Amino acid sequence: MTRAIGRSLELHYIDGRPDGMLTAELFNWTGHVLMAPRTQIAEALARPEASYAGVYLLIGEQEGEPRAYVGEGEDISARIRSHDVRKEWWTSAVLITAAANKLNKAHVRYLEARLIAEARAIGRVPLDNGTNPTLAALSEADVAKMEAFLENLFIVLPAVRVDMFIHRARPTAAKAKTETAPTAEVATADASSQRFVLENQKHAIRATAVLVDGEFIVQAGSTARRDWAGLAHHNYAGLYSELIRSGVLAPQGSHCVFTESYAFSSPSAAATVVFGRAASGPQSWRLEGSEMTYKEWEAAKIEDEFEDLLGKRA
Repeated sequence: MTRAIGRSLELHYIDGRPDGMLTAELFNWTGHVLMAPRTQIAEALARPEASYAGVYLLIGEQEGEPRAYVGEGEDISARIRSHDVRKEWWTSAVLITAAANKLNKAHVRYLEARLIAEARAIGRVPLDNGTNPTLAALSEADVAKMEAFLENLFIVLPAVRVDMFIHRARPTAAKAKTETAPTAEVATADASSQRFVLENQKHAIRATAVLVDGEFIVQAGSTARRDWAGLAHHNYAGLYSELIRSGVLAPQGSHCVFTESYAFSSPSAAATVVFGRAASGPQSWRLEGSEMTYKEWEAAKIEDEFEDLLGKRA
């Protein structure tokens, strides 16, 4: 098993404001990402890299639901000025180019098609694109270059607050043996993984989860509340709706079922979605086969690791 290698990312806030324009670059990558709020789109399109060949994302909301559009052009500033500025729903734009304008028309058409396919496969954010473009015909070498470009891009985008390409669904162990996500390693539970259980007998809910590589993964087949019952403005109300929309949570009788294993950012996020309301994950999840809460298990694990560290130093 190869050890994960860290990456160095540089963010530059152009006007010194965290909510203003920013650029993002990875060390030893020719790609360049420019993120701009719509209120600064004129300034963004006036920058030299905006006239390069590249792909772009328009991100916003329409009728209360997240929305995005993926486009390409040999001069993306001209494309946005002539057509996409007419779309009313978007609030920010992400312009993706390469140093010295090294991308050509075939490259950006390939990138556009791959981004659209990836976004639709993940299903986190509905696209405003009407069609699924076919991949541009590239040489074997150019395909390898563009796939490497995408691999780096999928690392950079979350840093500029674009999470629509993050894979959270996880295949079952059987599928994982034959399927590997193109932009993320598949994390599956092994025999040594600790399993946690969450139950609510009143609503006939029972969910199981494992902690793998720092991800709290609710397993496929777990059940959740049929409808969101918490406050409409709760932080995770949108996540619950997203999982219903993407098919990760499928209504089935009086509850919902996880059709795929899904990696949550925390035990509380998982518990809140399962219960359909605010919930404390560390207090709600219990170690399978015991009454020990996740909080108690975590505290014991930290204590054990601290004692091991002291033993090694002695």
